[in-house]
Amino acid sequence: MTEELEEEVRRVLDALDQVEGMEDPVARARAVAQLLKDQPKRNKRLRQLRDQTVRDLREDGMPLRQIAEKVQVSLGTVQDILRGHTGTWSSRPRQGEQAPTAAEEAAQERPGE
Repeated sequence: MTEELEEEVRRVLDALDQVEGMEDPVARARAVAQLLKDQPKRNKRLRQLRDQTVRDLREDGMPLRQIAEKVQVSLGTVQDILRGHTGTWSSRPRQGEQAPTAAEEAAQERPGE
């Protein structure tokens, strides 16, 4: 990572540490609740940004191992991104099974709707 990038990441982590260190337990709980509420959306956006970069690097002809090193993720993560796999190992289709459609995955995320 570049020094500037490392500093930006450090600031984000420091801000999270400050929330954890808040003395007023009610204020801390409210701040944590706000963070937890926003985090799934933020994680999805951040993952999309990372995944697009991986796909762009591959389209530019960069080898998979070099992409993994550059982005600082495992080779398996790079391969999963390029295969279009998202989710956990348990949600992967077994060999010979068809992967669920985006609509089916969305329905699994919102049971009972």
